[in-house]
Amino acid sequence: MKKGFSLLELMIVIIILGLLAALVMPNLIGKGEEAKRKLVCVQMKNIMQTLNMFKADQGTYPTTEEGLKALVKNPNKEKYQNYPAQGYFENGRLPKDSWKHNFIYIYNGTRPDLISLGSDGKEGGKGDAADIRYSTTCLK
Repeated sequence: MKKGFSLLELMIVIIILGLLAALVMPNLIGKGEEAKRKLVCVQMKNIMQTLNMFKADQGTYPTTEEGLKALVKNPNKEKYQNYPAQGYFENGRLPKDSWKHNFIYIYNGTRPDLISLGSDGKEGGKGDAADIRYSTTCLK
């Protein structure tokens, strides 16, 4: 006599797996975008730490026009005389947000700020496509 699973036993296992999936899946859907948004805040915090190192070395933050590129290559050798030879990022490349877009850097003379345009890569947006601003979103 062969031992194995009967058709009824297999159907019961499939039904149980289906019920488990029905309970778990709603909790997992949408968590990917939420994780990407949280990762953007972590990236922004790292960039802000790098900007603070730049300010400690140079006495000021880069201007908006110089942008984050000033962390990779010295934009003005006369103005930034303490600039490290390798720049402020090991690999010589600027980080991108979770959706592979460049961060936007703004310096108004008081405090620098960073912006990610979200999943759609366009200004504005709602929900997952909403912009992420370091000063308002990540400092909560």
